[in-house]
Amino acid sequence: MPLSSQSAHVEEPWLQFQTPSVRHLAFSLCSPDILASIPSELNIVHAFELKPQNHWLTHFHHYYQRLVYLDNHPEELENFLAQLKSTRLGLRFEMLIWFWLLDDAYHPYRLLGHSIQQIDGAVTLGELDFLVLNSQTGETEHWEVALKYYLGEGHLSLPQWYGLNRSDTLLRKLNHFTHKQFQFKQVGNHQIDRHFAVMKGQLYLPQSSHENLTLPTWLNQERRMGLWGTDIPDQQNLHRLKRHEWICPEKENSSTFCKWWTNGLYFQPDKALFYMFRNKPLISSIRHDCFQTLIEKQHFIT
Repeated sequence: MPLSSQSAHVEEPWLQFQTPSVRHLAFSLCSPDILASIPSELNIVHAFELKPQNHWLTHFHHYYQRLVYLDNHPEELENFLAQLKSTRLGLRFEMLIWFWLLDDAYHPYRLLGHSIQQIDGAVTLGELDFLVLNSQTGETEHWEVALKYYLGEGHLSLPQWYGLNRSDTLLRKLNHFTHKQFQFKQVGNHQIDRHFAVMKGQLYLPQSSHENLTLPTWLNQERRMGLWGTDIPDQQNLHRLKRHEWICPEKENSSTFCKWWTNGLYFQPDKALFYMFRNKPLISSIRHDCFQTLIEKQHFIT
C-alpha cells in the first residue's frame, strides 16, 4: 500500500527550533486551528468564535526572539512544564498556551484567570480554561483550548471525524463547547465579551480514498493533513513517533525505521508525511476468518 503526501505548501515555522519543548511551544502558538470556520451543521446554543487565520502567525512573529532565546536556554520553559505530572497531550498543550500568556510583554493579553471553576452550591457547573483581557480592544475573552487528533471517515461530514477513542468525536467536542463550556456570561466581577475556541492538533484523511474526497469548507486547508489506515505501508522509511512527538517531531529521528508495527503515529521525514496506523479490530478479524471458513466448508460440501 503506497502512501502519497500533500503537495500543497504549508508554513511550519516551529520546525526551525532545536529543543523539543520549544518546538512544542512554537507549534502550540503558531500552528493554524484545525477548523477554518464553525460548521454550519452545528446546532449553536451558546455562540463562540475562532481566531482569524493569520492571528497565530502574527503572534509567532512577535514572540520569535523569545523563542530563539528559549531554544538556547530552555530551563525556564522546561521547569514550568515539569509542574505537569500527567502525560496527556491536551494538558501539555494547555500548559504551553499558559506559559505564552504569562509572557505578556510579547502580546496584548493580560491573563485574568486559568482553570476557573464555576460552582453553584455543591454542583460544579463547568470550568473555564482561560480568561484574558485584550488590551487592544478592551474586551474580556474566554478561551477554551483543545489539542485534538481526528480520523476522517466516509465523506468527511461533521459526524464522521473520530478520535482514537471512537466516543471522542469532533461533533461531540463542538457540541460540548456550545452546550456547556461557553454558557458563562460573567465570571466573578468580569463580564465576558467574547468566547473563543482554540482547537489545534492534526486531522487524518483515510489513506484508501483521500485522493477522491472533497474536503469540507470548514476544515482548515492552510495546514498539513495526515493520513490514516489499517494497512502497513510499502515504504520502509517511516519511524514511530514518541507520544510527545505527536505535538511536533524532534529535530533528529527518535527511533529507527519500523520493522514491527503497532497502533500509533508514524512519520516519513523526507516528505513530512504523518501516517496514523490503526490495527483492524480483532473481533472483526475473527468474524472474517470464521465467515471465510464457513464459505470454504459450504463450497467443499457442495
